[in-house]
Amino acid sequence: MGVRKKEMAERIKAEKKTTAFAKLNNCPTSPRKMRLVADLVRGKKVEEALAILKFNTKEASNRVEKLLVSAIANWQAKNETASIEEADLFVKEIRVDGGAMLKRLRPAPQGRAHRIRKRSNHVTLVLGDYNNIQSE
Repeated sequence: MGVRKKEMAERIKAEKKTTAFAKLNNCPTSPRKMRLVADLVRGKKVEEALAILKFNTKEASNRVEKLLVSAIANWQAKNETASIEEADLFVKEIRVDGGAMLKRLRPAPQGRAHRIRKRSNHVTLVLGDYNNIQSE
């Protein structure tokens, strides 16, 4: 293994220690509605993101808030000695992808049928550490 590969592996290992993620799969909300909420918190500090989600009226914000709390807990599990206040965590990445679609038929006039698509989505939330970004 070359020197460059070792350096890269060490850097990736250090980055994994400072980042934490949480995933929400098969959430029964359309991806478009979930993206509206995800865009509100992308790049924000954790405290600010939690406040935005808590007072947002959209139904999807409750699910994203729960996901953010889970990601914070995952970060704490990785970094037991560090405190959240000193870490200066922020929402590094939040991605909403389309999930499985339930297809249903609804009767329509004159013997026809309309297809109903009940959409779902997958949300991936990654937390980063401002302190480690500035030191690199």
